[in-house]
Amino acid sequence: MSEALARTDPVSGLAFAGQGVTLSLAGPMARFSLRTRQPEALEQLLGIELPRKIGTSHDGAACLGPDEWLLRAPAGTTLAMGTGLPLAITEVSERSVCLIAEGARAAEVLAAGCPLDLDRFAVGRATRTVFETVEIVLLRTGDMRFEVEVWRSFAPWLSMALESAARPLR
Repeated sequence: MSEALARTDPVSGLAFAGQGVTLSLAGPMARFSLRTRQPEALEQLLGIELPRKIGTSHDGAACLGPDEWLLRAPAGTTLAMGTGLPLAITEVSERSVCLIAEGARAAEVLAAGCPLDLDRFAVGRATRTVFETVEIVLLRTGDMRFEVEVWRSFAPWLSMALESAARPLR
């Protein structure tokens, strides 16, 4: 029965453009929560190299903790589950959406609700943090581009909050 249900995006494809920033919704993607204390086993199973330093990312994988990664891949990607190996792979594709903030004011707009010093947040960094009280995973994917992973249920609020921060005070 669930195959017949169509998932709708919680926010429009383009929430805001102007004032030095564009806020948009990323396209569909597959997401996997990866957990292991033996990253070599996970790398061998998946055929990828995982970033080992917490807060770094490359090739779609972000190291969020000493034994935790978020892997983002093209929509429809499937992974071997590693049965019998000392690891856990959980598909979380439908849990989150990705909002993109890009432009000269992207860091400023995110700083309106995020406690991190985004001027010192290097390209390639990734971390779990908050925007006001909402948990997000923040990735800096370019000099003026940030990707914000947020749970689907919080996406409409976060989109509105980012848009409000992007608009000039009147």
